[in-house]
Parts: sequence; structure tokens; C-alpha cells
Amino acid sequence: MIDELTDAAQTPAKSSLPIGRRHTRARIGVFNAGFHRYWPQFPGLREELNGYRTEFEERLRSLDVEVISGGLVDTVESGRNAGDYFASQNVDLIFCFVTTYVQSAFVVPVAQRGKAHMVLVGLQPTAGMNVKEVTTHLQLAHDNCTSLPEIMYALRRCHLRADTVFGKLHDDPRSEKLVREWVYAAKAVHALKNARIGLLGHPFEGMLDMNVDPTSFTVAFGMHVDMIEMGDLATRVAGVTEEEIGGMIRRIEDFFTFPEPGSDSTITGKVTPESMRNAARVAVGLEKLVHDYGLDGLSHYYRGLPGNQDEFLIANIIVGASLLTAQGIPVAGEGDLKNCAAMLIMDRLDAGGSFCELHPADFTEDFVFIGHDGPGHIGISNEAPALRELSLYHGKFGNGVSVEFKVKNGPITIAGITVREDGRFAMIAAEGQSLPGDIPETGNTNTRAKFNPDMPTFIENWTDAGVTHHFALGVGSQVGILKKIGRILNMEIQVVAQ
Repeated sequence: MIDELTDAAQTPAKSSLPIGRRHTRARIGVFNAGFHRYWPQFPGLREELNGYRTEFEERLRSLDVEVISGGLVDTVESGRNAGDYFASQNVDLIFCFVTTYVQSAFVVPVAQRGKAHMVLVGLQPTAGMNVKEVTTHLQLAHDNCTSLPEIMYALRRCHLRADTVFGKLHDDPRSEKLVREWVYAAKAVHALKNARIGLLGHPFEGMLDMNVDPTSFTVAFGMHVDMIEMGDLATRVAGVTEEEIGGMIRRIEDFFTFPEPGSDSTITGKVTPESMRNAARVAVGLEKLVHDYGLDGLSHYYRGLPGNQDEFLIANIIVGASLLTAQGIPVAGEGDLKNCAAMLIMDRLDAGGSFCELHPADFTEDFVFIGHDGPGHIGISNEAPALRELSLYHGKFGNGVSVEFKVKNGPITIAGITVREDGRFAMIAAEGQSLPGDIPETGNTNTRAKFNPDMPTFIENWTDAGVTHHFALGVGSQVGILKKIGRILNMEIQVVAQ
């Protein structure tokens, strides 16, 4: 009986969530800060300042987050109450909306008790005052920067970290961009600390940069690493019905193209009906696995012996892994949990997050191919991704269907999570450009990527930063948000190119 209860406790409950990104909104704490002595002296000032906070809160809600309002903080006691409230609501970020001068003693307890990173936001209600018509009431309503230095000084004396945004309440693209970046950073951190990432198999043997302690992810991010057995996938693949296989084949045929053999015709070929069926069958089983375990991501690798069940599963996982990644559930190959986390961050920034490494360089046109064999984020493809059948996977066992595509042209960001000598996580990032042009017809993902100052120097700088050889490739310029994620997590962010 004890054994039965233990087994039941270790078996994940069936999830009612559909396949795709779990949508849990980040929780943003907001309070405005003021000075209680002003209220009897200047009737209506408190209500005016509270109105500015309400406007700011509505702006945040438009970014699809849950706003937890702490109201007005104007005394030490109200600061303590707000901090306790934010802690009880498990907020991911706190905005201290500085609406007038406030004594730092009121704000410090919010940060001490709130258990979340704080951003001081001073947004002046107008671009400037008409000095010929200024009243003390009007000046106090424009004192949005007066106490910012005092508050920051006090927070640092208390060994608390915070950041600052200053600007106008209206018509200020710069401050609006900064606030939006902080919100997206909070969204990514929320996804990380609530994530459940599966490890199917183990890291690729001999790749020393892949090895990592799963507990370290819980320590750094709060996420949970779920150990998944190959038998968990095998059981679900075995239970796939003919109807499900047919439905998946139709999904694949609608999404991918099927080119003729490319330049490497000794390895690449046209996808056969049997290989399509195998890929579809495993893709259905993989989606069932993700559904049943409630996974937000998966990392996988199998070495083993050729010609057995487990080799079949991993050899046919690429198509299903790519479809899942495009749906917001990143799947990282070669057992790379760190890169799965980096891909999850990129995805939650709505930037994609494709599994990549450095590929051959082109010294004539000054770019380097970046990509990988196997799955990628086909949601950020430049065009309809292609499927090719490979007679072998170089350096691995098995054969099957593989994905070939390049990321859409324009700004890109790459980010990799590494481990420093002291055991702490760090992120290495760079911004560049995805260039137009052909890619190798080898059934791999490849993107022509250009980084400053030039290709050889970039590769030297990227290598010298101590990054692992895998990284997540996303679209757009994301370094500003990545830096803010680092601030929230107290994690080093090193930018190699921007």
C-alpha cells in the first residue's frame, strides 16, 4: 500500500491545459508615494496624485499584466502595509510611482517587505510649468524627481537594489519604452519562476558546458526541473491512434514545404511516407507528454545503442519539437537545460527563441551562419520551413525527418545562459542583423547573422565572454529587456555586441 501511494504521488496529474504556452499573467505591484503633511495644507492634492497613479495602472493593464495596487503610501505604517500586501500577492515587480516629494522612510519598508525588485518611476504630469502662474500646489504636483535620489540612497543603505525611470506622464516615448521593457522583463521572470521544464534523457556526453545541477535552476529562478523517462514518451507514442497520426500529418503538410534533395544529396532526400508517419506519430506522443506533465519546456538527448525503441523516439522528435517550440513550449536538444531556459525567456518576450550555435563563417561577406541540426523556432522563420529526410544525424544515432529554415531578416538578439566559476548563472547577449541570402540545403536551421564590429572580432568577443556553445536566437532588439531581467534576478548580463 505504501508503494502504491508513493507511485501515485510521483505520477503527474492529467493537465486540463491545451497544448501551447501557459498563460499566467505577471503580477505588478504599484503604489504612489506622497507626504501626509501636504494633504491638509493643499486640499485636492492627494486626489490629484492618486488620479495619476490610476492612469499609470491602466497603462500597465493594457500590457496584459495583473496590477496589484497598493494605493497611496504616505507614512511609515502605510509603507509597511503596502509591502506586506505585495508579498502576500507574490508580485513579480514593484513600481514605486513617485508623484510628489516623499520621505524615503515611507518607501523603504515597501521594498523590504514586498519581496520583489523595485523600480522608482517619476513621471511629471506636464512638460513644464508656466513660471508666471506657478502655485505651491502646482509645484508639489510636479515634484516627481525631488526625492528620487533620497529614496535610492536609503534603499542602497539597506542593501536593497532598485532602478529608476524618469520622464513625462504623457507623450513620452522614451519613458513609455522603459516602463514597457520592465513589464516584459517581469513577464519573463514570472514565466521562469513558475516554469516546469522536463529533462528527457541526459546532457550530451562530453559536452562539458552542458552539465548543470538541476537544483541550481530552482535556486536561481524558482523553476522546477522534472526528470522524464524515455518510457514516459514511449508509452504515449504507443497509444497514438491512426486518426491522431492522420491529423498530425495534415498539420505538418499545411505548415512545411517538402523540397527536392539539396546539395548534400548523399544524406538529404525527399521525405518518404513512412518517415512522415513516424515523425507525426512521435509528434502526437510528444504533445501528450507535454500535456500530461504540464511542461513549459523540454530538453532531450539520447545516446544509447542504435536500432532500439529509444533511438526511434529521439530520431523522430525533431518535427514535434519544432511545432511545440513555435507554440511557446521551447524544446532544446542535446539535454541543454540552460538553453531551454534562455529559449523560454526569448519566447516570453515574443521574440521567438530558436535553438542555435555558431556555424561556418563567411569572411567575404562578413557574416556567420547560426543555427543547429534539428528543431528550431519555426514561428520566426523567414518563410515556410522545409522538411528534409536525413539518412543520418551527424554525430548521433538514427535517421529521420529534419527541419530547415532561416530566421526572418532584420534585427536579431542572441542570448545564452552560462555558469560562472563561482557557480552562479550569467547571461551573455548580443544584437545583430539577420541577412537575406541562401542557406545550406542540409536539413538544418541556418541564419546569416552579422554582428558588430566585424565577424571575426565578434566571434572572439563572444567566445571570450565564457558563453556555452548553445544560445537562443530571437528577433528584434531585446538587450534592453534582458538587462532588466538580470536586474530583477540579480544575474549578471554581459552584452558582447549591440
